[in-house]
Amino acid sequence: MADPATYRPAPGSIPEDPGVYRFRDAGGRVVYVGKAKSLRSRLNSYFADFAGLHPRTQTMLQTAARVDWTVVGTEVEALQLEYSWIKEFDPRFNVRYRDDKSYPYLAVTLNEEFPRVMVMRGAKRRGVRYFGPYSHAWAIRETVDQLLRVFPVRTCSAGVFKRQHQLDRPCLLGYIDKCSAPCVGRVSPDEHRLLAEEFSDFMAGNTTRFIRRLERDMREAAASQEYERAARLRDDVRALERALEKQTVVFGDSTDCDVVAFAQDELEAAVQVFYVRGGRIRGRRGWVVDKVEDVTTGDLVEQFLMQIYAEAEGGQGIPREVLVPELPPDHEAMAELLGEQRGGPVGLRVPRRGDKKTLLETVERNALEALKQHKTRRASDLTTRSRALQEIQDALELDDAPLRIECYDVSNLQGTNVVASMVVFEDGLARKSEYRRFTIKAVEGQDDVRSIHEVITRRFRRYLAEREKTGELDVLGDPDETEAGAHGPVDPETGRPRKFAYPPNLVLVDGGPPQVAAAQRALDELGVEDVAVAGIAKRLEELWLPGDDDPVILPRNSEGMYLVQRVRDEAHRFAITFHRQRRSKAMTASELDGVPGLGPARRTALLKHFGSVKRLRAATPEQIAEVPGIGARSAETIAAALHGGTVPVAGARPGSGEDARGSDG
Repeated sequence: MADPATYRPAPGSIPEDPGVYRFRDAGGRVVYVGKAKSLRSRLNSYFADFAGLHPRTQTMLQTAARVDWTVVGTEVEALQLEYSWIKEFDPRFNVRYRDDKSYPYLAVTLNEEFPRVMVMRGAKRRGVRYFGPYSHAWAIRETVDQLLRVFPVRTCSAGVFKRQHQLDRPCLLGYIDKCSAPCVGRVSPDEHRLLAEEFSDFMAGNTTRFIRRLERDMREAAASQEYERAARLRDDVRALERALEKQTVVFGDSTDCDVVAFAQDELEAAVQVFYVRGGRIRGRRGWVVDKVEDVTTGDLVEQFLMQIYAEAEGGQGIPREVLVPELPPDHEAMAELLGEQRGGPVGLRVPRRGDKKTLLETVERNALEALKQHKTRRASDLTTRSRALQEIQDALELDDAPLRIECYDVSNLQGTNVVASMVVFEDGLARKSEYRRFTIKAVEGQDDVRSIHEVITRRFRRYLAEREKTGELDVLGDPDETEAGAHGPVDPETGRPRKFAYPPNLVLVDGGPPQVAAAQRALDELGVEDVAVAGIAKRLEELWLPGDDDPVILPRNSEGMYLVQRVRDEAHRFAITFHRQRRSKAMTASELDGVPGLGPARRTALLKHFGSVKRLRAATPEQIAEVPGIGARSAETIAAALHGGTVPVAGARPGSGEDARGSDG
């Protein structure tokens, strides 16, 4: 790898103007393209403090061998040039969006003599009008089937069209009036094109005029006593209304906007877009992006807008308004550029309240679900899991593949309610029935290092004790804190070993060198020698081994990195969940919990009667005994417990502050 200092531009050689810069490797290939309002300020930030940069940026600088730049006049020109260079050079360190699946579109081939309505996937073609995208192809076909009653546009392939023309008879759709049969000359090319254009207008949201026209024709037919024609027109109106019902109404009829939301982690981001046209959700689409560099949500929004809208032919598909979770850094320049593409103003806005804010939250939930599904698909593949385990084995130089991985994480809030989690992955898959959670007992306050030492010690001490006693492994962790019940290593009915019948191949701890050293020290103290230990740094790119000065770096986007990420995230989730449970329980505890013989029902009755523990504390035993279910002796016990043995004076008012010692007067 190159040393960035060897190709750092000479002081004063970088202009202060806006522009676009390119980092190239030793072979001249462009590895990163960026833009800046001030080239000097931006490029100096790369070389001023190399150690303080994000690891991904450090890798990019070490991969590069030189940097060049181009000065432009405005920020809009910088955006345009940046996009054109990213498209031309496809740099490995730039954000690149890819579809998480191939979404189908409803397409009208207006570039043909007899336009055709069809389902299309893949790259868009010139002269074809697209609607959608849709989640499923069957949703398109249902909509088309309803609309063909009113707009009988051709839907057949070129081969079928040619064959029916040669036979001089229409296909089945022509006989049932769901095609105007241009193949046999029932309509002229101009008449058929008019049908296709009306079909497109209806799909674009101009629905009201078509329904009103049909309703007017229906009334005229009925007035002329043409009842059969009136009935057909009535059915046509209902068909259009059913097609509209499949599209959810969210805003007023004049609203055209795209709603964009992201869900992300350290390695990837999923983006979902809902397309709102004429106040209705016309379709949705999703992408997944590899976060090769350290980017903010605003940066992701900027890259998304450039890559998705920049290729829109004649501004087609660019709405009047784009709702985003965070504005891009140069949002005014971006809005100007999109406006030039569209041929009209385009607003970028972060909704703060109302229906648009609610819809953005819905899109965010869809993005989160898409990211989860993407990761699940990768994790569920056997070949992928095997490759991930092999990559981890090679990176950590293990003797065997880590078929069983245990990961530990500590969770607390300012040193209170300190807990730890242990999650188990076998053959690359989570084994939730064998998760365990620990309440930290020997450590006071916030000390992750000592907490890790305690948890590892407790886990493997139980393992050694049970192995010595029975030859089998005990269920580890606190028995009353397991996620699934188990009371011994061997099932008494089958005789088969239960959970934790063998130690892990690899112990992962959430943290860096101090946490790793603590875990290794715990194993050494117990004499456990056949378990590998590694730590996962917070940035999820570094694996620390005991005693090593430098971390192990797994390749970005490798299957091993994805598995490590999933293990760490699951341990963190499980620890946070347990910590919140204990914190909630502590917050709802009261002084009544320690009163002997006072169960939940009577505690509830006391609080309901007095309204609070404060008012109960001020009450006399006689007043407490008035509560149903509380006798005189119990009332004395409760009053004494709440006052440390000092009972309030009879006749004192609850909340008056008078007790057995009397008042100062």
